[in-house]
Amino acid sequence: MFRIAHLSDPHILSPAAVDWRKILFNKRITGYANLILRRGRVYRREYLRAVLEAAAACADHVVVTGDITNLGLESEYDEAQMLIDSISRRAEVTVVPGNHDIYLASILRERRFPQYFDKFLVSDLPEYVIQLPAGPYPCVKLRGPAAIIALSSAVPRPPFVSSGNVGELQLAALRKILADSEVKRRTPIILIHHPPVDQRFRLAQLRDGLVDAASLRRTLAPLSCGLVLFGHLHTRVQCKLATSSGALDVVCASGAALDHPDPAIRAGFNLYEIDSDGAIATVQAHVLDPLDNALHPMTIAERSGCA
Repeated sequence: MFRIAHLSDPHILSPAAVDWRKILFNKRITGYANLILRRGRVYRREYLRAVLEAAAACADHVVVTGDITNLGLESEYDEAQMLIDSISRRAEVTVVPGNHDIYLASILRERRFPQYFDKFLVSDLPEYVIQLPAGPYPCVKLRGPAAIIALSSAVPRPPFVSSGNVGELQLAALRKILADSEVKRRTPIILIHHPPVDQRFRLAQLRDGLVDAASLRRTLAPLSCGLVLFGHLHTRVQCKLATSSGALDVVCASGAALDHPDPAIRAGFNLYEIDSDGAIATVQAHVLDPLDNALHPMTIAERSGCA
């Protein structure tokens, strides 16, 4: 049995005071206003530590599907690196960036995400890797019955826009990866930040969805089974994505540090168990109960569409 713990959107905050020179006159000022008005009250560092510890204790592999930081500040990256390093000594880790990690074009130019997290992105199939400004993607890890395939959808956007894009370069590489014999004999586990299934109007998708989700779905169409894991929505939900020969389980993880009365939103992680023959045996959430600071199993609601 191979176990994967799925965390997303921890929005790790800087433990130090924010340097106003780094947030004035750019998109960060809107993010900081949101932090002051809302996120500072609902993202709990102690919740995140409990979730990280529990995830590493029960899984062989921990995946984090983006928005690891909140404003993409170096101090947030420092804190995020420390927290993720702490669990990587007990479980292997793979990460993908979210829109908050690539908050500004300057962060992309500096290649800040790979500077901090490259060691979690060593691909077993390096011939397919593209050295993107966001990092070396697609990143493939062949682990027992699973082929973990990490994609980047994070691109800098103007204020009030948080949509993502995979791009034709990654999609072309993904097609080759899915045809590789080492991947074909395993269950594919696709990691991405933005929702790959979105039934909203196109304008909403352009504002905060995955702009080329349809192209990604066409690329995944030959698969008969597998998991597509994402974040961004800050709620736990799962849906089925029909393919030409079967269906994929598409599952969203909520914010790993969120304090919220709804257990479908509250801090936690998702757990997936893959049998030795590649069958997906378990899809389940583990949600923090603030009364006893312990995580308890919970069913993930299924919808006809994930976004």
